[in-house]
Amino acid sequence: MIFDNVKKFDIVFDSTEVDSPPVFSSGDVVSGKVVLELGTASKVESLKLHAEGFAKVHWTESRSAGSSTAYTQNYCDEVEYLDRRETLMQADNGELTVLQAGKHEFPFSFQLPEETLVTSFEGKHGSIRYWVKAKLHRPWNTVKKIKKEFTVIEPIDINTPSLLASQAGTKDKMARMWYRNLGQVSLTAKIDRKGYTPGEVIPIFAEFDNSTHRSVVPKAYITQTQTFIARGTMKQKKSIVATLSGDAVGARKRETWHGRAIKIPPVGPSILQCRIIRVEYTLRVCVDVPGTSKLSLELPLVMGTIPLHPFGSRTSSVSSQYSVNLEWLRMAIPEQPEPPPDYCAIVSDEEAERNMSPPLIEEDFTGVLQRPFFAYVQEFRYRPPPFYSEVDPHPQTPNMRRRCMTC
Repeated sequence: MIFDNVKKFDIVFDSTEVDSPPVFSSGDVVSGKVVLELGTASKVESLKLHAEGFAKVHWTESRSAGSSTAYTQNYCDEVEYLDRRETLMQADNGELTVLQAGKHEFPFSFQLPEETLVTSFEGKHGSIRYWVKAKLHRPWNTVKKIKKEFTVIEPIDINTPSLLASQAGTKDKMARMWYRNLGQVSLTAKIDRKGYTPGEVIPIFAEFDNSTHRSVVPKAYITQTQTFIARGTMKQKKSIVATLSGDAVGARKRETWHGRAIKIPPVGPSILQCRIIRVEYTLRVCVDVPGTSKLSLELPLVMGTIPLHPFGSRTSSVSSQYSVNLEWLRMAIPEQPEPPPDYCAIVSDEEAERNMSPPLIEEDFTGVLQRPFFAYVQEFRYRPPPFYSEVDPHPQTPNMRRRCMTC
């Protein structure tokens, strides 16, 4: 048995994240160091670094052919997004490098691709992962490996025309039970935009028209759909991440939602650019009709990473801009206005004294207007306001008042 004198072999990223993997985006520089601590002096052949990123899907389906025969079909596929290799230490001229006992650090740095990356993801039938792997080669020893994962989040800006466009739809159905018509149920729903970020509230504007003789219940859901694709076959997993239930709509009645709010929980962003894995979201507004299938209307959603700008966008809907601007005004205007600042706090005594001095009177007025007009404005820039007094400094005489009355 060969004695292993490696006390520590680790990868440390140059990141403020301590308890969780660091987060990067496409084009960012990933840097860090490989830490190697030896108990005794050791000969080393090489130390290599390998950065990798893959999207992988895999699932198994069992099918029966007859009463006793069964077979299992495996579906798998992968897409490579990152493959970078770097040698941190290499023996020169075939001679081994001797590292003394103690701690050794080997820094590394590389840039992520600009456009080919997708957001990290962990799902039931697939994943998108990125990691850095270090390999230590020594004579008469097995290769020692260490791997550290990091997270990639591709930015999705919802301040784009396509994501700021309102989404709306209408649907109706004839409710039947045991070949008997119960009546028609109609549903119309609208949301201000398509793009949202986790933590936001989606106001739903909807109208439910119940023409049946039974009560119906309107509801709304936010659904996440994970799609995995391999060998021309698709596997989906759907889950409800948020729900909203309204009041029952009586027979022959109509109900309206004037911006009923449903909050988006902390969920991952949409993944739309990967060939084998997609993560999509929808807002499903439906009506539960007792005794028959529900009436359902789906509106597409995109979960972004860059939230809506304070003033919205020119391409967004009027209602969306109105609500955003109102929220901004509530935050910007204080309940009690602050008094204006004191003149002395803005202008120093030296500036006030300098600007209070009368301007020089030019004897020759022919060249007065040749000076820039801004120069005349500057002369009155720091003039203090007149002192307030309840006594009129220029009282009118009785003769002046009598003359004004006779005019």
